Amino acid sequence: MHSDIPQQPLPPIRIGYAAGAFDLFHIGHLNVLRRARELCDHLIAGVVSDEMLELTKGARPVVPLEERLEIVRSVRFVDEAVAEVVPDKLETWRSVRFTHFFKGDDWKGTERGLALERAFAAVGVEVVYFPYTDGTSSTRLRRALDLLEASRVATN
Repeated sequence: MHSDIPQQPLPPIRIGYAAGAFDLFHIGHLNVLRRARELCDHLIAGVVSDEMLELTKGARPVVPLEERLEIVRSVRFVDEAVAEVVPDKLETWRSVRFTHFFKGDDWKGTERGLALERAFAAVGVEVVYFPYTDGTSSTRLRRALDLLEASRVATN
């Protein structure tokens, strides 16, 4: 059936990608995913693999990858969760094809952040920075757990 009403083009779909370890899941993680989802139509969370975390941060996560993937998949703001297994974000983009990349503002203005912005601009991806949630981090939680464990061992 033909219609004389002109068809309006659909707005482009904004596909967001928010990567993180998401180890010891906390309110900061939730805030990032919530804010990212507000700025896109479909949110993919990249959960950094155990091996990649060991390579980039020098430590294995407390919670294994499969459990972190399940936790992140269960967050209502997340449409899809994938394991991030390569260090090159452009390589990740080639397989996922997101239009917006969400990153913590600790990268903003740094050499690494500017290089990331240039690489993504070349393929039409917008980099959006979010501030970290004050007072909460997986590193601080890990330290607290280590102190509790050391205290427990010392008293036994």
